[in-house]
Amino acid sequence: MGPYYVGLVIPLAFMLLARRTKKGKKRGLPVDVGGEPGYAIRNYRFSEPVESAWEGVTTLAELFEQSCKKHSNMRLLGTRKLISREVEISDGRSFEKLHLGDYEWLSYGQVFEAVCNFASGLVQLGHQNGERAAIFADTREEWFIALQGCFRRNVTVVTIYASLGEEALCHSFNETEVTTVICGYKELKKLANVSGQLDTVKRIICMDDEYQSDASSASGISGWTISSFSDVDKLGRENPVDADLPLSADVAVIMYTSGSTGMPKGVMMTHRNVLATASAVMTIVPGLGNKDVYLAYLPLAHILELAAENIMAAIGSSIGYGSPLTLTDTSNKIKRGTKGDATILKPTLMAAVPAILDRVRDGVRKKIDATGGLSKKLFDLAYARRLSAINGSWFGAWGLERLLWNLLVFRKVQAILGGRIRFILSGGAPLSGDTQRFINICLGAPIGQGYGLTETCAGGTFSEYDDTSVGRVGSPLPCSIIKLVDWLEGGYLISDSPKPRGEIVIGGPNVTLGYFKNEEKTLEVYKVDERGMRWFYTGDIGQFHADGCLEIIDRKKDIVKLQHGEYVSLGKVEAALSVSPYVDNIMLHADSFHNYCVALVVAAQPTLEAWAAKQGIVYSDFSDLCEKEETLKEVSTSLLKAAKAAKLDKSEIPARIKLLSEPWTPESGLVTAALKLKREVIRKTFSEDLSKLYSS
Repeated sequence: MGPYYVGLVIPLAFMLLARRTKKGKKRGLPVDVGGEPGYAIRNYRFSEPVESAWEGVTTLAELFEQSCKKHSNMRLLGTRKLISREVEISDGRSFEKLHLGDYEWLSYGQVFEAVCNFASGLVQLGHQNGERAAIFADTREEWFIALQGCFRRNVTVVTIYASLGEEALCHSFNETEVTTVICGYKELKKLANVSGQLDTVKRIICMDDEYQSDASSASGISGWTISSFSDVDKLGRENPVDADLPLSADVAVIMYTSGSTGMPKGVMMTHRNVLATASAVMTIVPGLGNKDVYLAYLPLAHILELAAENIMAAIGSSIGYGSPLTLTDTSNKIKRGTKGDATILKPTLMAAVPAILDRVRDGVRKKIDATGGLSKKLFDLAYARRLSAINGSWFGAWGLERLLWNLLVFRKVQAILGGRIRFILSGGAPLSGDTQRFINICLGAPIGQGYGLTETCAGGTFSEYDDTSVGRVGSPLPCSIIKLVDWLEGGYLISDSPKPRGEIVIGGPNVTLGYFKNEEKTLEVYKVDERGMRWFYTGDIGQFHADGCLEIIDRKKDIVKLQHGEYVSLGKVEAALSVSPYVDNIMLHADSFHNYCVALVVAAQPTLEAWAAKQGIVYSDFSDLCEKEETLKEVSTSLLKAAKAAKLDKSEIPARIKLLSEPWTPESGLVTAALKLKREVIRKTFSEDLSKLYSS
């Protein structure tokens, strides 16, 4: 069966499955637990939290070795061949464009050999037992090989976001006393800038050979031994060393959060912790196996991606590497005429953060609106038919009619991500119901919205394959128990009717040890009950639906009381207003000394410029357009429309806005690597603008 027909059959099977799903199906069941009184729910299929789905396997190193032996000749890691780099000049600015070829693959057997070589090479370089290694690079196959190589020698890996600023970078390295850093050429140049501030680093392993021809990359870092990744592989191959495999309770990773407030904290994850999450996901996504192809592009320094890739490797799937800047045919770094990663790879599975899915949604909508005419009418009709079907009018809505809509309308949308996607995992932040439904309808595949944190190894809840509802994050994973506890100050109680509400607390084997060298903060948010269950207090506010599914409704840190006593949930309002087509990003700001909110809005340039062209508005550059009074009025009207659709209270709607022309990126330091707002940084950066909004 060809990929095109698979693209039709899989969505049809999903919808037929959803059709058979009984309304009122119990997805989570109440359970009696210890610790602070609350309302607790467990997964309906398992009476006790699941620790391992693989008999006799207790560590990630054992799991990987077992899978490599089982799937030795199958494809594991794929990377696109770089044909050329070019620089394009537009509006006086330079943009790097890449010409990329097909994927080149390493088999499970070849990857395992590379992992063993890396582990041996690490020893030959002088890395001692008990010393920690850091991986500081973008997501790529060498990252994964280095991770597994460290695991084979029971080396704790410190993960660092490639976009982390210098101060946070030095803090993370020095706090964990890292001696070996595995990085890319780009990151090596960053390390050179702060070499004098790194106290314990002795050796660098660079994933790219190009550093050898650039003397400037080694300037100021005398005393460090710098080796290429290929040299370490050769050294290990010629001088093999026996494995020193970890135990379940050993710390596999110290994962530094991207630090939305203050310095990042290092979360200590044992092999048992990560294995528990991987095992839980295995039990709830149907049909995972060696026919699946996974598109890897999110940061491996984020637990969502790290867990996902370990799951893919455990089941014999193929992992093809890409990047957010080369993901689709129209991505920023793709040379015109070159295909994006998804088009070449044709993945069946992928993970995404809401910001990525929002961009896919906005991109499709902009293209449809720009086309107009019959094409837009046809799209709107097809979308309406599918929406009514999901809302309950099943008879005649699928089958031949569905195949027709795929052929006429949605096939082109599905082709954006390769045309074979059968399941998308969304995590990292709440996904808006609008985006979830839009992607679900256009791709014809379910989106499993998950909820978890670094502190719980991404484990918490996960929406099941046949759950077509939106705005919820599913029922507890088999590794977790979810408990709501009263938050009296915010007025959220487990006795609330019709749904119990409260702070979300997660318990289970996926709950991590705590924060590295930060006992005070660990004791504040981690608790162990009288039964030995470890709990993490998330700071998020949730409510349980009757079927045992969780909905995130607030966050303790995001709630601000206005002058007249009204509470405003910043995150909730931002999610509602981001639906506006003029919004690329938004931060709501509420000052307790005033009775209204204001907002900083990063404008969506293509949409706003298209509107300006229709209106005949003359402007010198995009920054000038964002300053114009008629532009502010248009965007404010759009935000008001989105607010009314979300039924926001008057006090929650920003009374004044500031339009910004420059996007917020991890490189600018205004958002994390997972694209979450760094509120305090944004407030400080735009403090003058915020003051003017309140004084005008």
